[in-house]
Amino acid sequence: MVTFAKRFTLFAAGLAACFAISSGAARAAEPIYKVGATATGVPFTFLDVKSNSIQGMMVDAIDAAGRAAGFKVEVQQNVFSALIPSLTTQKIDIISAAMLKTPARKQIVDFSDTVYSYGEGLVVKADDKGHYTSMDDFKGEVVGAQVGTAFVDALNKKGIFKEVRTYDSVADIMRDVALGRIKAGFADQPIVAYQLQQGANTQVRLVPEYQSAVKGQVCFIVRKGDTATLEQLNSAIRKMKADGTLQQILQKWHMS
Repeated sequence: MVTFAKRFTLFAAGLAACFAISSGAARAAEPIYKVGATATGVPFTFLDVKSNSIQGMMVDAIDAAGRAAGFKVEVQQNVFSALIPSLTTQKIDIISAAMLKTPARKQIVDFSDTVYSYGEGLVVKADDKGHYTSMDDFKGEVVGAQVGTAFVDALNKKGIFKEVRTYDSVADIMRDVALGRIKAGFADQPIVAYQLQQGANTQVRLVPEYQSAVKGQVCFIVRKGDTATLEQLNSAIRKMKADGTLQQILQKWHMS
């Protein structure tokens, strides 16, 4: 004969089992977004050779956004110029990298609220003691910038340079400046500053008096019209700013 106490115990056990199954199903149901990032954008995104994974401020930011909004991320390595094509062809779902919001890009993709703001920095030879404050100071010279960046567009629009060369990475720009192949390089100021602090290239310097011509916002980026994902990201950004999570991430990477 089954006593009331035993029936109650069995009932409670059944409820617990159902709860465990439903909780597991809920966790399993969390969407996984494929996130595109670059291996050469330290401190925003970079390949950590020890873990063989992409790390950086924008990786931490999208991870935190996922926790706040209830989704998981799978970060994939892309070259900078392939980020938007990979997004529009649905190879990835979100871009989280050092990509500035521009009118031209806004015609193709949608940007979230601002995660971080910055402009370009100027790189010259370490022994070049010139006082440079703008792009105009290099009229008639050969200059360079990273392919796919807003800085290339700004330089070409000037129409005053002997040649505007494009490079796959900031490291490549600094190398050609050091070798004298180009007079000056224009690249993401926080990336250049961080790399030089880490001793990436002692033959070049970042010009402190230079005033950025292209100042913009770094955001998460989604496919045009993907309002559902965009709303999730914007809600997460608001939470991260309100509770201090974003500020902690910026401090971790020496960007605040």
